[in-house]
Amino acid sequence: MVIGTKYETVIGLEVHAQLLTRSKMFCACPAEYVQGEPNTVVCPVCLALPGVLPVINRRAVECVIMTGLALNADIAGSTQFHRKNYPYPDLMKGYQISQYDEPIASGGWLTIDVDGERKRIGVARVHLEEDVAKLQHRQDPGGDGYSLVDVNRSGIPLMETVSEPDIRSPEEARQYLMSLRAILQYLGVSTGNMEDGSFRCDANVSIRPAGSTELFTRTEIKNMNSLRAVYRALEYEVERQTKVVEEGGQVVQETRGWVEERGVTMSQRTKEFAHDYRYFPEPDLPPLSVSREWVEELRAGLPELPGARRDRFVSEYSLSAYDAGLLTASKDTADYFEESLQAGDSKTEILPAKAKAIANWMMGDMAGLLNASGIELEDARITPHALRNFTDLIDSGVISGPAAKAVFEEMFRSGRGAMAIAEEQGLTQLNDDSQLRDAVERVIQGNSQAVQDYLGGKETAIKFLLGQVMKETRGRANPASVTQLLEENLKAGAKG
Repeated sequence: MVIGTKYETVIGLEVHAQLLTRSKMFCACPAEYVQGEPNTVVCPVCLALPGVLPVINRRAVECVIMTGLALNADIAGSTQFHRKNYPYPDLMKGYQISQYDEPIASGGWLTIDVDGERKRIGVARVHLEEDVAKLQHRQDPGGDGYSLVDVNRSGIPLMETVSEPDIRSPEEARQYLMSLRAILQYLGVSTGNMEDGSFRCDANVSIRPAGSTELFTRTEIKNMNSLRAVYRALEYEVERQTKVVEEGGQVVQETRGWVEERGVTMSQRTKEFAHDYRYFPEPDLPPLSVSREWVEELRAGLPELPGARRDRFVSEYSLSAYDAGLLTASKDTADYFEESLQAGDSKTEILPAKAKAIANWMMGDMAGLLNASGIELEDARITPHALRNFTDLIDSGVISGPAAKAVFEEMFRSGRGAMAIAEEQGLTQLNDDSQLRDAVERVIQGNSQAVQDYLGGKETAIKFLLGQVMKETRGRANPASVTQLLEENLKAGAKG
């Protein structure tokens, strides 16, 4: 992002993703803590009681290795956990077990698509650490504030993915996060849900003179809990830093928080440097060896990833790159699409027109209804099989295009099948030739001006007459059949 022609934006992202493991990172406590009462999903290890020893969660390590492989990164043969020291009320031990100079994965990349162009964003490292406790800030009736500590989240496996400073705009940042989240969801290592804190992002942003390769003073932005918040926070911070520089000031290295209600970033504290954390190897955990056999076993088990699935949708189903990208951005959406597409007669070849029809209903009416209802696709009452059956009824002429929308909305509301709804509401397509002829004759007799316009050479007048017949039949008539009957009647009338 070049601001005018003077400055260039430089952005790096640090993404923390809670991992889908059965237990916490260094103890046997259940990793499912959200529904528990405060401070009930705890043990001496995550409470940091004296004398306890951590034990590494093997599945968490595997999740990071799988992510590193999916991000084209190098997997270390040996890795080490460190103590990251900083005093904060939500850090039970007074330090966090993390990784410093020996991460599990490093030197990777992923690709994003922005404005029709594909760009590679470097991934500096993927490492493993433990989550911290959660503070709840309250205020009593007298106006005094206080904080409560819920330790349930403490010790949850947390994977941090750090990008290179290759991102040049808020839109590129958003696309990077969407791509990374999709990869984690496809791998099954994280829900990728930003709203509940399972997928959290901190951004480092700076500006520099256009054409310069020097990294300028950056600020870190926290407290962004949605893709929209990340985009808005980066836009604001770039504008703020530009104003500071233009007015002769100097950008201060600090941590700033995004205030959603006001649409601004606010200073929280001066930014720490690595030496401020006084990293040193975790004495209670030995170095961890990662064998090539283990890595290759995990590589062999990797699922089809979003990029490969997108390309397959283009080649196998003849979808556009845009449609394929939308469908594969979420694993649930891509799975629903393919299940619907393959729900018909297995002996019947899947035609591009069928794939396009199902994609259109999913990305159009279905997406709109889901958004308005505030529910996820997995909770929709229209099953993949029901959607396939619905589109088949349209293709076979049982349900007409104008009536299809009403049928689909009722399917979404009630979960009932398309045929039952269409028959109950009289929305099956009218194919009785005598009924169609009667409707056409009534419309011709009642719209003499349009008839005269058509006979006078105004061919578009037939569209008006078609619309009147569709209205007459409550959208049940086949438009192609009606058009043919209109033309026959009008030509016969002209000869008579």
